[in-house]
Amino acid sequence: KELGRNVPVLVDILQLCFLYVARKCKSVDLVFIIDSSRSVRPHEFETMRKFMIDIINTLDVGANATRVGVVQYSSQVQNVFSLKSFSKKQDMVKAINQIIPLAQGTMTGLAIQYAMTVAFSRGEGARPGIPDVAVIVTDGRPQDRVAEVAAAARNRGVEIFAVGVARADMTSLRAMASPPLETHVFLVESFDLIHKFGMQLQGTICVINYCSFGNHSCQHECVSVLNGYFCRCHEGYTLQDNGKTCLQDDLCNTVEHGCQHRCVSTPGSYFCVCPEDQQLQEDGKSCGTCRSANIDLVLLIDGSKSVRPQNFELVKKFVNQVVDSLDVSAHGTRVGLVQYSSRVRTEFPLSRYQAAEDIKNAVMKVEYMEKGTMTGLALKHMVENSFTEAEGARAASRNIPRVGLVFTDGRSQDSIAEWAKKAKDAGVTMYAVGVGKAVEDELREIASEPVDKHFFYSTDFTAINQIAENLKLNVCAEESQGEVEVKDPCACDSQVDFQQATMTALEQLGQKHILCLSTPGEKRHPVYSI
Repeated sequence: KELGRNVPVLVDILQLCFLYVARKCKSVDLVFIIDSSRSVRPHEFETMRKFMIDIINTLDVGANATRVGVVQYSSQVQNVFSLKSFSKKQDMVKAINQIIPLAQGTMTGLAIQYAMTVAFSRGEGARPGIPDVAVIVTDGRPQDRVAEVAAAARNRGVEIFAVGVARADMTSLRAMASPPLETHVFLVESFDLIHKFGMQLQGTICVINYCSFGNHSCQHECVSVLNGYFCRCHEGYTLQDNGKTCLQDDLCNTVEHGCQHRCVSTPGSYFCVCPEDQQLQEDGKSCGTCRSANIDLVLLIDGSKSVRPQNFELVKKFVNQVVDSLDVSAHGTRVGLVQYSSRVRTEFPLSRYQAAEDIKNAVMKVEYMEKGTMTGLALKHMVENSFTEAEGARAASRNIPRVGLVFTDGRSQDSIAEWAKKAKDAGVTMYAVGVGKAVEDELREIASEPVDKHFFYSTDFTAINQIAENLKLNVCAEESQGEVEVKDPCACDSQVDFQQATMTALEQLGQKHILCLSTPGEKRHPVYSI
């Protein structure tokens, strides 16, 4: 009602309210939203202070009773104190008396949004099952939109009283207030009357907790408001037309889930699934064959003097060819590189690079070590250092496969048995790639089971690009092409293929070489490039 236009009626209502106020009030979470724009004169703001203090003095205030918060607004919003700040009236009164008006515009919609999302949040002291009550006091027309945000606040269970003074716009007041409007919209002619009006408003906000009667029939939650109650569903459910029951949301039909194959809804959430022959990737949405599965891969490359500089360049190209087949990223596959000879050197750990191009650039900058062939020492370094979380390996609890690849061209000068076994016992899937004088028994000892799927050999470096093509570093046996075939070097087609590959390599290196092609235990057969 427009009470300010009929003061005698206001007095009659106040007399009736005194009888109602005599009853003990139920607990509410009450937030005052007060207009402190430049149009509110200093003496008018003082009457607004008294208005709030008068209402607080008639309430049963406490942490387990009614809680009170105050927000002031103009062109911006300021939290004076929240619902959890004070439990004693004198502390609230002191804070109210210390308010300094903002004296700018009138952004009422912004203030309602703040109250809905912040002031009435659990973090600021609002309590579940306790009515949320907002009292908006303004003297002018809002400079922003209020209807939509006020409707959103009411839908979230906030009971809104709109109190207009003097120049306030009645249309805006009605757009903000909760129904029924005749008990939630008030207009007084001047600030001089507002403190008297506080008694009438206090009588209105002392409410019965309708949910406590036990006959609400809400399936999930009952929310008591000033003039009744309404039912609310848990997150992930939607209230049905009867206003009582809740139905689980099928989020797969209501959100952009991004699942590549199929989305499965659960209460309040969803998850993606993939076909039986594919695996869900780490992003939780995309599917892939094992080729694109995420792994932590550490490559151990032989940098002994027997490799020779020109062949070491081919080894680096082999490493980059392997990297090209992987989905490298911080959350995808990670790659580390270790070079060994008579000693072991980490070229870069698993944590260093997150893009394939960065890895490939780093590989090409690796400097050849030369000297001996301590493969056992390299395996020890890999187990004790390379697959630690400190160097970028992901925790074992995440079940990211750990893969080690050893590339060597000769017999190890130390024992490999102990650390090859420890690597596999630690859950590392081991691949062994040998070239030239590499010892087959050592390669097989390094390789994981089934050995034929994890062991590769070629008689010369020019064929290692074919190994990279056949090598599958995704721990999926069904994709592995197995051991690279070692062809009879005396066969005509083998000699032709080898000569062509040799000519290409020599042209790239810009010089001529005499190469030997052999298999373990066979007499060497020189092949000359002309």
